Amino acid sequence: MTDARTDDRLDDAADEPAVLAADAAAEEPVDDLDDEPGEPDAPDAPSAGMASAPPVARHALSVGTADHGERVDGWIAGRVPALSRALVQRLIEHGELTINGAVVTKAGRRLKVGESVVIAIPAPEPIEVIAEAIPLVVLFEDRDLIVVDKPAGLVVHPAAGHPRGTLVNALLHHCTDLSGIGGALRPGIVHRLDKDTSGVMVVAKSDRAHAALTAAFAAKSRGETAPGTGIAREYVAIAAPPPRLARGTLRTYYGRHPTHRRQFSSRVVTGKLAVTHYQTTESLGHAATVRLQLETGRTHQIRVHAADHGWPLLGDPLYGKTPRPLAPIATALGRQALHAAMLELDHPVTGARMRFESPIPADFAAAWAALVALGA
Repeated sequence: MTDARTDDRLDDAADEPAVLAADAAAEEPVDDLDDEPGEPDAPDAPSAGMASAPPVARHALSVGTADHGERVDGWIAGRVPALSRALVQRLIEHGELTINGAVVTKAGRRLKVGESVVIAIPAPEPIEVIAEAIPLVVLFEDRDLIVVDKPAGLVVHPAAGHPRGTLVNALLHHCTDLSGIGGALRPGIVHRLDKDTSGVMVVAKSDRAHAALTAAFAAKSRGETAPGTGIAREYVAIAAPPPRLARGTLRTYYGRHPTHRRQFSSRVVTGKLAVTHYQTTESLGHAATVRLQLETGRTHQIRVHAADHGWPLLGDPLYGKTPRPLAPIATALGRQALHAAMLELDHPVTGARMRFESPIPADFAAAWAALVALGA
């Protein structure tokens, strides 16, 4: 239940996220057992030459009276939750849309009452993962695990649209003994950070470490980790505007956004438990630096909790709305102002308690310096 003494409050109670006493029974899927994972997985985008492959899914839809005149791309995305509008547009471009049996390649095509619409999702093209000599900042390494300081802009593992230039490609070049449990595309990966979130990450090199770390992140996701044990992570962010209260705890339901299916929300009326602790460390008129600890580890949890409570992260392209005077600073930063500053864990084999820290990156520091100079 939300603590009224410490929890950040919005001016309009109707806009406040729904809160709850506890609901941590359900587990997150393995890919989401991290504190700030990448964007929700969606069906792989088709690549050129895949139109003739057997589809892995086919959605048949009928155009009703209320749908007349709508653009076909937005209409399909609104009716098939697994498909974003951008993915629908790529599918249309590659000839995967038919209307009344005829192929349509124009995403802006307007619908007519009674039309039969079919969108097919072809099988993704296999991705070959190769080792690449990408520089890594290694904070620790032994036979069981490796801890790295991931820079902003680096995707964690290969996927459609990012077959190369990822952390996994770099790790395959750096070490030849990554755990294979995560699969060919994600060897050793037990959690993720968003592409544009920087900071500390741990990767398993042995199968025994992979199993133990996966279990530890699962417990963290469910909020089952006792203080001083298991996974502990601390983030630093720039919020614009600042939180209303200097410190607090956000405890809400958490789930998919009801209309924007690639987003998450803490305004849902049912869902999983999400708990974020925060403290403002330095505050200006329209921005503040905030340190955050996660009691649970849901997809985009920090970004969603901050935005839903009225203090979105500076430069967040998915959940934020940067105040106009700060737009040049956000543009120069080029990403959400979020950094995974600390990771603490029990070594998966020896049991030794270990703590790793990452200094504030230069782009983050420059953004804050610009805000100070602006008098924000």
